[in-house]
Amino acid sequence: MESLHYLLMKAHSRMQRQICARAAEFGLTSGQPKILEYLSQYGENNQKAISDYCEIEQATVGSILLRMEASGLVVRAQHEGNRRSLYVALTPKGRAAAEKMAGAFADAEGEVGGMLTPAEKLQLRRLLEKLCGGTWEEGGET
Repeated sequence: MESLHYLLMKAHSRMQRQICARAAEFGLTSGQPKILEYLSQYGENNQKAISDYCEIEQATVGSILLRMEASGLVVRAQHEGNRRSLYVALTPKGRAAAEKMAGAFADAEGEVGGMLTPAEKLQLRRLLEKLCGGTWEEGGET
């Protein structure tokens, strides 16, 4: 039997390849689909919140956001009274791209989930949420 880390990595890689291929069709680069999904779901927010949710380093999110801003997917602005943080919001073009990616995410989940019963999908979701909700430290689990 394969190890848990290998199976999780393999499942992630398969889904990621499918999603990245669709994202490339829409002219999106790595990291952009996650950020579009976050902003679509949660609305305008700062770079740190996006970084935390997407599990991407803040500096990397900054680079991705620069490219997204240049291509008209997002806008960044300071809020009155808070000059320390830039807030990121989707543009109409970004909302359209997020909707396309939502379809791509649903297609990928449907393809992967198509081999599971509804009860198995629910069980898998609960197990993954349990794993993702745990506290992890670098080098091991706490």
